[in-house]
Amino acid sequence: MSSHPTDMTVNNSLVARPIPGLFTRLWTDSLSHWVGQYSHPMTWTGLTIFVLLLLFSWGGPWVYPADPLAIHANHILLAPSWRFPLGTDNLGRNMLARMMAGGRATLEVGLLGSFIAISMGILYGMTAALSPRWLDKVLMRLLDALLALPGLVLMIFFAAIVPLNTWSLVLVLGFLSWPGLARIVRNEALAYKERDYILAARQFGASTFYIARTHLMRSMLPILIVNATFMVADLILALSGLSFLGLGIQPPHASWGGLLNDGLQLVIIGPWWLIVFPGLAIFLAIVAMNVLGQGLLARLEGR
Repeated sequence: MSSHPTDMTVNNSLVARPIPGLFTRLWTDSLSHWVGQYSHPMTWTGLTIFVLLLLFSWGGPWVYPADPLAIHANHILLAPSWRFPLGTDNLGRNMLARMMAGGRATLEVGLLGSFIAISMGILYGMTAALSPRWLDKVLMRLLDALLALPGLVLMIFFAAIVPLNTWSLVLVLGFLSWPGLARIVRNEALAYKERDYILAARQFGASTFYIARTHLMRSMLPILIVNATFMVADLILALSGLSFLGLGIQPPHASWGGLLNDGLQLVIIGPWWLIVFPGLAIFLAIVAMNVLGQGLLARLEGR
């Protein structure tokens, strides 16, 4: 038998058969089976709420095509009504339209920022776990130094020196949120790489990259998905915190955190709708992702 990993026979149960394409391999061998086996009522509850928020933010403008930037000077601070279902702000702008626009910005930052953070965390953690011991120690000491820095302070610092828009905030939050996941990936990879099927793959001549993408990624996929849901919630909360400090999406564009901050400055004169609806949207988004993550974690732990 040849020592090349692609020559492994189908009868060898210790070594996974190579399937063309990383996405196809992960989906057919792990993701579809995991989704079917690890569903949980909390999972579907969180997923349903988050999908409704996505439909509200991206599908809403098709049903209610109002301009979120249009100023109606004669309709300032109107309470919710048939014409303005969520009321108007201090410039007469339609709050429902601004909530939908703010939802798109907020969810884009949360989802895309978490994708960047997860990608960097996987790359760094895998590199550390599969490197020689001396390099692993160096990378871990660097990671410890990064984790020792206060994340919120770093976010405020970088948000204060870069042009503030959706894409810059995606990059800032994504590049500052990966160290915690990198440690998880490294520890999981260290635990899995001594398993029999990994050792067998090495004996058959499989490369380190082949083992990482074929075996380790497939084994860690449930853990990565669970942590991804928590990270989306964390980034939505982080963006809301930055917006509350005036370092989020800048006016006239909207985000849920920015709308909440604007409403808090005016709530003393009575327009409760300016804080209730943005606050409720942030709350639902964070709860949805945390409930989704808790449901996945509960099934993963057999509860």
